Amino acid sequence: MNDNLEKNTILLAQLTYMLHEAGMHQLGKVKSPITNKLERNLPAAQGTIDMLDMLHTKMKGNLSAEEDKMMANIIRELKLNYIDEMGKPDLPPEQEEKKPE
Repeated sequence: MNDNLEKNTILLAQLTYMLHEAGMHQLGKVKSPITNKLERNLPAAQGTIDMLDMLHTKMKGNLSAEEDKMMANIIRELKLNYIDEMGKPDLPPEQEEKKPE
């Protein structure tokens, strides 16, 4: 049982950090690993934040103090970055990289 609890703790942390990373990409804070460009999609970021918020709410009472703090901090960071991005104009289209002659 203890091994299962430890495994679930690790899996929860991995899921939370995967959603955090997705949210940061969607907010345009981190370059896309596919296009190597900053791409902002605020509706998708809001969906990711809402999903993390829902998971945190549904798991209330079932999280350890560390898990609760980790999730709360990640959600807070994403929400603050979302507010920051809402106040910015749209990202300018990326210009093609100049090829060496």
